[in-house]
Amino acid sequence: MRILVVGAGAIGGYFGGRLLEKGEDVTFLVREKRQKQLQDHGLQIESIHGNVTLQPKTIQSGDEAGIFDVIILSTKQYHLEGALHSIEPYVGEDTMILPLLNGYSHVDVLKSTFNSENVLGGLCFIESTLDSEGKIVQTSPNHRALFGEFSGERTERISKLADVMSGTKTNIELSDNIIREMWHKYMFITGFSGVTTLMRSPIGPIREEQNGQKLILNLFKEIGSVMRAIGAPIDADTEEKHVKTTNQMTFEMKSSMQRDMEKGLDIEGDQLQGYLYKIAQEKGIETPLLEVIYSNLRVYQAQRG
Repeated sequence: MRILVVGAGAIGGYFGGRLLEKGEDVTFLVREKRQKQLQDHGLQIESIHGNVTLQPKTIQSGDEAGIFDVIILSTKQYHLEGALHSIEPYVGEDTMILPLLNGYSHVDVLKSTFNSENVLGGLCFIESTLDSEGKIVQTSPNHRALFGEFSGERTERISKLADVMSGTKTNIELSDNIIREMWHKYMFITGFSGVTTLMRSPIGPIREEQNGQKLILNLFKEIGSVMRAIGAPIDADTEEKHVKTTNQMTFEMKSSMQRDMEKGLDIEGDQLQGYLYKIAQEKGIETPLLEVIYSNLRVYQAQRG
């Protein structure tokens, strides 16, 4: 299969790099600066799961490259519109588009832009970053991606894709219930990023504060109430499981949104917390914690100018 990875950053560069390392036919769609960086120094991955430097094929938006069998999207949601314009020439009738984005609102955007049959469900769990020299640094045991048909079927195409994705030095796995997995992750990332950005703190001090455990659980419950109101297929005990996960994290663990705020970068507040808050408003659901968190993120974004 011909695979196009949009971007070669901390997520797309890592998973795409692992597929390239395996020997798959991978091309990266990148901007000029990143293309030169990759041409000069290669795609460098520094990871506890194995270091590697690769010489990838790259293209820029508008370059002739033909139709791809799979396109992996790993951009931030606020870059999604530009990414969709960039990949349009490379999408054919049978192209599978695999998004590894946070949240769920992007699914409707993708399905309305392309044929809905082109779009797969997907998500990833990874802590990685791009250093000042363009090296992908991945330090945690978790480096996992999931994908699947929205119907849950084991179609011929998804089975072929599963074969391509297997056998790498990371875990890219087929899920029979990708919709549930996406909503579960959406709840976790929204709560975790929400509480850490509100408190401007890693998770450790928050959960050890007198009211920390109560705060975290109540936030997840608010998020869960909104998700259930629109029929999201989340398990009954998802909130409690997410609290347990936060308690198992290292004391110094920060959310990626918090790290972006510390760097003065754009954040996905509208796409994560904002999307759910607006649904809560429409449904008349009281979400005081989510309201405070979303307001905090909006103030930050407004101050960026």
